[in-house]
Amino acid sequence: MRLESSQKDRAHNFRIVGTIGNEAESLEWKALDSHLLAAAAYSESRRILYLRFQSGELYRYFTFPAERYQAFLNADSQGRYFLGHIRDCFTYQRLPRT
Repeated sequence: MRLESSQKDRAHNFRIVGTIGNEAESLEWKALDSHLLAAAAYSESRRILYLRFQSGELYRYFTFPAERYQAFLNADSQGRYFLGHIRDCFTYQRLPRT
């Protein structure tokens, strides 16, 4: 399920600073060695996975368990893990390009 939002998120140099209500957070991005994905970040407190694709598109996936994030990072191929275990399995939102 895709969510629509008027929220403005900005991404620069593999960091995202987003504002949700009055809450602001800064995430540490991990560069990925993948043809599909460029980088990933995870907010454990909010259970949100952020993925930046090689195309430059930025998505966030909601109610994403911390143990799944670790499995994703440890996968032989993060792209294949995404295709088999994340895409079409979690509510997501495409964030605007900045």
